Amino acid sequence: MSLPARGVSFGPCFAPCACGGRSIRRRHRRSGRCGDALKRGIRPPSALTELVLIRPRESYTSLRAARSNDVPGNGERRRWIQSDGPYWQRSRRDGDGYRGHASVCASGQGGGTMGTYEKGAVRIHFEEAGSGFPLLLIAGGGLNSTISGITGSYPPFNAIEEFKGEYRCVAFDLRNANPGQSSGPLEIDRPWDSHTDDQLGLLDHLGIDRFMVLGFCIGGPMIWNLLRRAPDRVVAAVLAQPSGSRPEARDLFYDNNMKNWGPALVARRAELTMEIVDKFLTKMYRTNPDFVFTVTRDFVRNCQTPVLILPDDIPSHPYAVAMETAMLAPKAEVSMFPWKEPKERVPLAVRQIRSFLRAHRPR
Repeated sequence: MSLPARGVSFGPCFAPCACGGRSIRRRHRRSGRCGDALKRGIRPPSALTELVLIRPRESYTSLRAARSNDVPGNGERRRWIQSDGPYWQRSRRDGDGYRGHASVCASGQGGGTMGTYEKGAVRIHFEEAGSGFPLLLIAGGGLNSTISGITGSYPPFNAIEEFKGEYRCVAFDLRNANPGQSSGPLEIDRPWDSHTDDQLGLLDHLGIDRFMVLGFCIGGPMIWNLLRRAPDRVVAAVLAQPSGSRPEARDLFYDNNMKNWGPALVARRAELTMEIVDKFLTKMYRTNPDFVFTVTRDFVRNCQTPVLILPDDIPSHPYAVAMETAMLAPKAEVSMFPWKEPKERVPLAVRQIRSFLRAHRPR
C-alpha cells in the first residue's frame, strides 16, 4: 500500500506535516488548517524519516519504527502518523482522557531511541537501544541515577555499547534524579517500591514481560526488590558494585542524600521541603538499615533466580555485603575481585557478564 500523501494522515494530527505538528487534535487534510499552512509556505518534511505505530488497545503507547510497506489500511484498528523528531504521541482515549503517552526522537546518549513513559504524576525518561531479549539497565549514582550513569565516565564500562548487539537494552533516569528528566512524587511510605513501580511500569509500557537486568550501585537493592516483587518476570540478574549497609556506617546513605540530593531537589520543586526529604530518606535508609535495604537474608537464601555479583569495596559498595549475598543465593555466581582495577581486568568482567547472560537467556 502506498503512503498517504503529505498533508494527509489517519486520525488526529500529532506529527509534523503541512501544519508543522501544531494542529493538535485536527486532521491532516489539504483543506482547512493544513491547507492554509501550505498557502502560508509552511512545508511538510522533505522526506518521511520514520513511521511510528500507536496501538490503541494497549494501556500505554508502544512506539516503534516500521517500514513504509508495513502501513496498514484504514480498516485496521491502528493509526499511523509521520514523525520527524521529538513529537509527543498519545494513546487511546478512555473515560478519564488519554492514559499515557510517549515521545520519540532521533538519538539518545547511547545512540538509541529516547522516549517518555507517564503514569499519573510520574514521568520517566528512558532510552532503548539494540534488539533481542530485553535487558533492563539500572545506572549507578544513587538517587541521582541517570542514563549517563550507564553511558558516561562514571561506570567501569558502557553497558549499552557492550550489550546492544545482542539485547534490547532499556535504560532510564531515576524518578527525581536531579541531573535527569524523570519526575514524580516522593512516596514517603514506600520509597523503594515507588521506584520498582516505575521500572515495572516502564517495561509494561514497552510491551516487555520477562527480562534480564543489570544494575550498578543503587541498582543492587533495586534488583533485589524486583526479584521480590516480580520473581516470574526476572530471568537473571547482574549486580555490579552493589550498594549495601555497613554496620559501622548505618547513616552513610541518609547523610549523603541529605547533602547531595535533597537540597537540589527542593530548590527546583516548590512543593517539597527538606522535612519531606528527611521523611523519605528515613524510610528508605534508616527504618531497616541492614544488609541490602530491600530484602532479608532469608529472601536471598530462598531466591531461585540466577544472579551474578561483581563486588566492590568502597564505603557505599561494601565487599562484605556483596559477598554475603553471593554466598546466600543458591544460584549465585561471583566475579573475580578486584575487577575494576587495573583497568585491563574490566574486559574480563564484561566477558563473564556476557557469558552469564547468554547462559540464562531464554532460547
